[in-house]
Amino acid sequence: MAAAEPARPRRTSSHGAGDEGQDRKAPRRSTPRRPSGTMGAATAMRAAAQQLAELLGRPPDSISSLKPTEDGWEAQVEVVELERIPDTTSVLASYRVALDEEGELISYERTRRYTRGMIDRPT
Repeated sequence: MAAAEPARPRRTSSHGAGDEGQDRKAPRRSTPRRPSGTMGAATAMRAAAQQLAELLGRPPDSISSLKPTEDGWEAQVEVVELERIPDTTSVLASYRVALDEEGELISYERTRRYTRGMIDRPT
C-alpha cells in the first residue's frame, strides 16, 4: 500500500482581517478614475473624427482643436472636400463638432472652406 501524503495547509479567505497572505502582497495603487459617462481627450478626438467621417463619407485630414465643454467636447475637424493636383490647391473645410459626455456626436457645422496652401492672415 502507498504511503499517505502529508496534509496540505488550507487556504484562508482573503477577506479576513488577520489574513497572513495580505502581508506578502504588494500594496495596490489606486488609480484615479473618471466619473462614469466621461471620456478623455484622446477618446473624444477619435470619436469626433470617426463619427464625422461616417456622416460626410470622407475621412478627416486632421483635428485642429479639441476642448472640453460643460456638456462634453467640442472639436475642429479638417476634411479634404476636393482633391486637386498640386496638393496645395486642394479644398479643405473646417467643421465644428460637438460631442456629448458619452462621446456621441450631437451636432456639426462647416465653419470655413479654404485651399490647403492658404496661410491664415492676422486680423
